[in-house]
Amino acid sequence: MKQQTAQTKTKRGTPDFQLLILTLLLVGFGLVMVFSSSSSIAIASERFNNDPLFFTKKQLMWAIIGVVGMFFAMNIRFTKYKKLYAPFFLFTTVMLLLVLVSGKVLNGARSWIHIFGFSVQPAEFAKIAIILYLAALITKKGERFRDLKTGYFPVLIIVGFIAGLIMLQPDFGTCFILVSTCGLVIYAGGASMKHIMGSIMLVVLGGALAFGANALFSSMSTPDDATSTVTEAKANYKIGRIQAFLDPLSDPTDGSLNLYRSLVAIGDGGITGSGIGQGTIKLHYLPNAYNDFIFSVIGEELGFLGSTLFLLVYLYFIWRGIIVSLRCPDPFGTLVGIGIMGLIAIQAFINIGGVTQTIPVTGVTLPFISYGGTSLFVMMVAMGILLSISRTNNLDVIKEERTKSVTVQTRTSPALRSRESIRRIR
Repeated sequence: MKQQTAQTKTKRGTPDFQLLILTLLLVGFGLVMVFSSSSSIAIASERFNNDPLFFTKKQLMWAIIGVVGMFFAMNIRFTKYKKLYAPFFLFTTVMLLLVLVSGKVLNGARSWIHIFGFSVQPAEFAKIAIILYLAALITKKGERFRDLKTGYFPVLIIVGFIAGLIMLQPDFGTCFILVSTCGLVIYAGGASMKHIMGSIMLVVLGGALAFGANALFSSMSTPDDATSTVTEAKANYKIGRIQAFLDPLSDPTDGSLNLYRSLVAIGDGGITGSGIGQGTIKLHYLPNAYNDFIFSVIGEELGFLGSTLFLLVYLYFIWRGIIVSLRCPDPFGTLVGIGIMGLIAIQAFINIGGVTQTIPVTGVTLPFISYGGTSLFVMMVAMGILLSISRTNNLDVIKEERTKSVTVQTRTSPALRSRESIRRIR
């Protein structure tokens, strides 16, 4: 057994090539769609130097940086992230605090900060930092995690603190994604369902109180109040998104304009689409066509068949990542992998659901596809961590240990029970 342990420390397994190739394919497809959806806007604007490749070159630069980051993260043994999570989490928290003081305001949110000449979004780094933090803490606590006072409540405080910093920007979409991902990791880590349901009720109650207080403050504001106009505009903007979701035709010239045109674009795609680069909705009709509404361009240019193929590839990519996570012999690796793939799946659902009127629009990127340097870089580094986990799975020593009988404890987390089921199948 000691000899096997020594082998696992010295040898390195091969990464999951299916996951690696799928990641690179999605990034490549994203570059194509960013060019298709942004070239007409960039070439017609002096702001973008009349360069049709303006956005594509920036996205390509971040893709190259992301590939380097992915391979770097892939070559770090995933168990080392148990120690690296603490400084990374602290660094991310400091950035979230700095962005509230000196951040750049864009689309009504103070979410950006300049670091080493780059504009980055600290909330994107927070997604990975909180996943590593939760996975390390849950595995360290073990069965004590099911205790409300010593296990669950401290975790909830940290999640609430980070979510609160993001809401202060304010960035509801990112906050919702982060909280949902944390909930998935906490559930997979074996938390009591009573505690989870209680937390959901508190979140719903807190959200209702926050919106109610906001509405009350808006109604009590006097005309002389300098902030009343801004507050009312923000409130009307949120209400407008909900109204647009309920009825995109309610006001196709104002609040529901983007969603209305998004649905028109997807409908115009038909069965086979107009062809890559041949769509018309991106020609100054749909704002952020290369970002939040890039799936609308995919629907118009690739049609039903192309969009379905894209979604099937995306689903297989997520499924493959979950399988890799469940095969990990270390509970920390399993929880990190589930957190990463859950993050990608939740964010993709919110993006695609928003532009297809499945849920209200929240303004988040489609992972690996939408234009956005920080988002692309963080997602690729996250995949590097998952690929590092897959390298351990592919060690011959681990494969031999999987063939042995495994005794499942009477009280294990859902993730660990699923992991044991995967091993038995193999």
